[in-house]
Amino acid sequence: MSLLDKWMESSSRHMARQMGRRSFLAKLGGLMAGAAALPLLPVARGRASNARASAPPEDIDGPVGDPNACEYWRNCAIDGFLCGCCGGSYKTCPPGTEMSPASWIGTCRNPLDNKDYVIWYNDCCGSNPCGRCFCNRNEGERPMYHPYRNNDINWCAGASSQIYNCSTAMVIGLAVEGQPEK
Repeated sequence: MSLLDKWMESSSRHMARQMGRRSFLAKLGGLMAGAAALPLLPVARGRASNARASAPPEDIDGPVGDPNACEYWRNCAIDGFLCGCCGGSYKTCPPGTEMSPASWIGTCRNPLDNKDYVIWYNDCCGSNPCGRCFCNRNEGERPMYHPYRNNDINWCAGASSQIYNCSTAMVIGLAVEGQPEK
C-alpha cells in the first residue's frame, strides 16, 4: 500500500469512529448545497457598460438640480423610491433600515461637466416602502442575464430583511473607456 492509501484509510477509519453515517451525509449535503449556492453570492463589480471607474472628483454635484428629483442626472438608472425623500440621503439609508450588500451599477452623464460617472445604486431594506419620490429610469439597463446591471430585482436578498424601503445613488468614480466586455 502506498503512503497516500494508508493515510486515506486511517483518515476514513478515524472519521467513521467519530461520526455516524447520517451525520456524515448531512454534513456532505450541506457542503454540496453551500458550494452550489456560492455563485449566487453578490460580487462587487467596478464596471458599467464598457467603462471602469477612476477616483471621483471632490464635488461633482454642483449647485444645479435637485438630487431628490427623478430627472436629476445621478438617477439615470434608478428604479425605486429616492432615499433623500425618505429620511436618508443619496448615499445613506433612512433610520431603521440597512443597506443591502447587493447592488447594481450604471453610468450617468453629468450635464455640468459633460462627463460620464459610474453610479452605485443600493437598496435600503428593513422597513415598508417609503412611497415618496418614485423613479423608474432605465437608461443603460441590461437584460436579466446581466443582473448586476438590471434594476428590476429586489436587491434586499442579502440583507437581514427583504422588505424594500428606498434606493441610494452614489458616485463611485469617473467612467473612462476600458476593454469591451466578452
